[in-house]
Amino acid sequence: MKTLHEIESQIAEILKTDWKKRNGQKVPEAEDVQLGNDAVEIDGTVLYADLEDSTGLVLGHKDWFAAEVYKCYLMAACELIRNNGGTITAFDGDRVMAVFTGDAKNSDAARCALQINYVVQKVINVKIKERYKDTSYQLNQAVGIDTSSLFIARTGIRGSNDLVWVGKAANYAAKLCSLRVGSYNTYITDDVFGRLNEASKLGGEPKRLMWEKVMWNDRGIAVYRSSWWWPPS
Repeated sequence: MKTLHEIESQIAEILKTDWKKRNGQKVPEAEDVQLGNDAVEIDGTVLYADLEDSTGLVLGHKDWFAAEVYKCYLMAACELIRNNGGTITAFDGDRVMAVFTGDAKNSDAARCALQINYVVQKVINVKIKERYKDTSYQLNQAVGIDTSSLFIARTGIRGSNDLVWVGKAANYAAKLCSLRVGSYNTYITDDVFGRLNEASKLGGEPKRLMWEKVMWNDRGIAVYRSSWWWPPS
């Protein structure tokens, strides 16, 4: 057990030690980053997929039913993230975080978000209703996406540690999930929208814009939202 004096000494060591930083091209594994002031910097697009009102789900339904909903949503989101070239980096209860890298990272992440919306609307909710005909439960969710430079460090103690993702994209992507309104389930920043390829920007026949520009009042910036879905192949 560490004494208060030892904890104080460790804090002082963290604050006085210079950072060793290096550029990366891909998402690092935890073992690629040391526990000291060691960091990898990458340009990445962060996606957060977040289940709506998990508290209401847990309090209003049987524990096993809530667990099934959690499992269905997170499993589908994770499979679609991997299908679209993303790397799953963290779970936080009812949400999953992923990072996309490479030249098409923004388009890949946006396509993934629209595919998650498709699977939720057209598969998960349909299957839940088929299995439990008397339930009124409807799974709702939102995905937030932003892109920026990311500063990746390893935090915790030996035997219990993980990577922490510091950067605008990680913060904004998580907070965008709370903007969900009506059928709008996908939110991206202007930085992401400006880098989308045509396939991730336009849909339907004839082609039309899948994204609507709105103001994010808490931040005073413009973001884009979409109610579209994209069937996975």
